Amino acid sequence: MRVIVAGSSGLIGTALVSSLRSDGHDVVRLVRRSPAGPDESRWDPQTDRLDTKILAEADGVVNLCGVGIGGQRWTGAYKQLIRDSRIAATDVLAEAVTEAGVPVFVNASAVGYYGDTGDRVVDEKSPSGTGFLADTCRDWEAAAAFADTATVRTVLLRSGIVLSPHGGILGRLTTLYSLGLGGRLGNGRQYLSWISLEDEVDAIKFVLTHEDVSGPVNLTGPAPVTNAQFSSTLARVLRRPAPWVVPGFALNVLVGEFAHEGLLAGQRAIPTVLEDAGFRFRHNTVGEALGAARVR
Repeated sequence: MRVIVAGSSGLIGTALVSSLRSDGHDVVRLVRRSPAGPDESRWDPQTDRLDTKILAEADGVVNLCGVGIGGQRWTGAYKQLIRDSRIAATDVLAEAVTEAGVPVFVNASAVGYYGDTGDRVVDEKSPSGTGFLADTCRDWEAAAAFADTATVRTVLLRSGIVLSPHGGILGRLTTLYSLGLGGRLGNGRQYLSWISLEDEVDAIKFVLTHEDVSGPVNLTGPAPVTNAQFSSTLARVLRRPAPWVVPGFALNVLVGEFAHEGLLAGQRAIPTVLEDAGFRFRHNTVGEALGAARVR
């Protein structure tokens, strides 16, 4: 296959490009600087700049663009950047993919689409929730839906928290736990829909090649856990105590609005579409995923 990947420099994109190439696929990375070689193509979604010729022989396009939602405090400007970095890129790629007739368009989204679900189980048929993240994901997916035509199969990746020793939330938590500063957040009852980096990459490759999969797909492990369960499991894997409780009010003071939606709320999302399509997870429990990450 020839796969075009946007957002290839992040945690997931880097692993995906490496895995696709190891499988023998031809990968072209969309970059926002001068290309370093023939396997890169410069683009700028803010100005609609994209060399559409690279799509002529593409078998699929994967869009993983978007700044981190927890990268900094949610000021009005940063919230706008969260939206623009996702929706503007998706607008450009969805239109280009449609015009070029690329067979499959795989676009990132997140389980934040469902809002705070409490202990209610949700799958791909569940409705969107409320809040900034839910609104952003809903608009993000709407932009991708432009490509959802009879000729372009569109897949929306509603990813959970990706667990990897190389970065993301696990890298930051490992440092805290190693210092004896681990513990649950708030009451610990909020659910965390996790997925190992290996399963995230495998699932993206799976939807690229399985023509019966389209629309929203939860990229989450089959057994979501509460924050308290995650904290105790991570402490056990790291062989470190996790005695602390960070009160909700303290999180709100420390990180502002993000605490309410990103840390004290959660989703109990299950991967119904993936499992029904025959996907098999490497890591079925959060303990397996954390153990495989070989966190220390």
